[in-house]
Amino acid sequence: MDTASAPTGPAAAGELTSEECWERLARHELGRLAYRLVDEVHLVPINYVVDDGALLFRTAAGGKLLAAALHSEVALEIDWHDTSSAWSVVARGRLRRLDEREEHRLDAEVRQSWLEGPTYDVVELRPTVVTGRSFQLRARPAELADAD
Repeated sequence: MDTASAPTGPAAAGELTSEECWERLARHELGRLAYRLVDEVHLVPINYVVDDGALLFRTAAGGKLLAAALHSEVALEIDWHDTSSAWSVVARGRLRRLDEREEHRLDAEVRQSWLEGPTYDVVELRPTVVTGRSFQLRARPAELADAD
């Protein structure tokens, strides 16, 4: 590794504030949801919206809905990068399926699933912990950057 181009000092990596994490969650809509069912860990992409300190998404019958019925502990991760910097935000909490009286919370956002097919159920992730980090990336050799 070329140590001359590696990030150094306090600017190399830093913690994001809670407000910065929520700003990034609100600006984005695609994340990866990790949850455990019995002895398997699942990691799936979801599109979500932020609503009053919670993350909401639609789903069909299957693993995510079962995880919500079990009030499973989950983590949702979003990230971003360019050639010089990156950040990552993780929201941890429990899932729950919204009942019919609450489903309107997602309707106000007019956000549908990106996938074809019925996704009638609305699930909420109310994070108990939201953390994030930002990074200054080391310069990549030109031949690797050109390969992207």
